[in-house]
Amino acid sequence: MISRQWRGLAKPDCSQAYADHLCRETFPAISKLPGFLRASILRRTLPEGVEYLVVTEWANLEAIRQFAGDNVERAVVPAVVREMMLEYDQVVRHYEIIE
Repeated sequence: MISRQWRGLAKPDCSQAYADHLCRETFPAISKLPGFLRASILRRTLPEGVEYLVVTEWANLEAIRQFAGDNVERAVVPAVVREMMLEYDQVVRHYEIIE
């Protein structure tokens, strides 16, 4: 199994809108993909905004390709999300889940 991790810093006034977007748009869409297992949203408030760490778990890299395309390291950040962010990862991190 593979953990895919992405970090973004939301504008303070867009913080809840971003969490809502994940729950209403992103997670329902990726939950339909073969090999998608689960997703978590972690957040913490910082002086400049709200930082999110989005962690998804997948069966393998091939399953991630169905979501991200051939370049699995590229972050998938829709235009609507880019507008909500002060900064965000352009590249994601993948970790093999050992246990």
